[in-house]
Amino acid sequence: MKYLIDGKEYEVVIIKKRNKNSYIRVKEDLKIYVTTSYLNNKDYIKRMLDDNYSSLVKMIEKRIISNQKNGMFFYLGKSYDIIEVSIMDNIEIEDGKIYTQSKALLNKWYKKQIETIFNERFNYIYSIFDENITRPKLKIRAMKTRWGVYNKSNHSVTLNSHLIEYSIEKLDYVIIHELSHIIHFDHSASFWQLVAKYCPNYKKIRKELKE
Repeated sequence: MKYLIDGKEYEVVIIKKRNKNSYIRVKEDLKIYVTTSYLNNKDYIKRMLDDNYSSLVKMIEKRIISNQKNGMFFYLGKSYDIIEVSIMDNIEIEDGKIYTQSKALLNKWYKKQIETIFNERFNYIYSIFDENITRPKLKIRAMKTRWGVYNKSNHSVTLNSHLIEYSIEKLDYVIIHELSHIIHFDHSASFWQLVAKYCPNYKKIRKELKE
């Protein structure tokens, strides 16, 4: 089955199960996957896709951006083409390109940048907080669903290492967010007021991080 979106045909993969509800997904191959009941025919599925047209457009756009991102090297909010030069023994960035001897050397440099930059920004943000808080321990690791976590039990803040792909502004927002949880361990109005004190445009940044 094919479905037309903005003048382009997309393949629809229909998966029949003993389901009461129906679900639509767009995967990496840019095919539309519909999981639905054995009782629903193609006319029903066509109507369902029509009813969710705007959501489908957003899903496809998001998947295209994700696919592009997976093929690029992102560093502090900018994308770079990786150029391997065997005679190089360091990393150089110039005109949208990052030059390296090898991917292994680049990964080693990347990890060091994450540790250095995250610690520098964490120390800076902590230093500008007027509130009387004890400095939490900083941890860094890759996370799939969260940009940061404040752990009350061991007084630590964990930052998602993937934040290195985004601008310093976004990294700072996540640090502010987690340090604010030391004062307000919730998402109350008082919490967001404290976040806004140090990051007035936090709503815009939150929206961008969700895209």
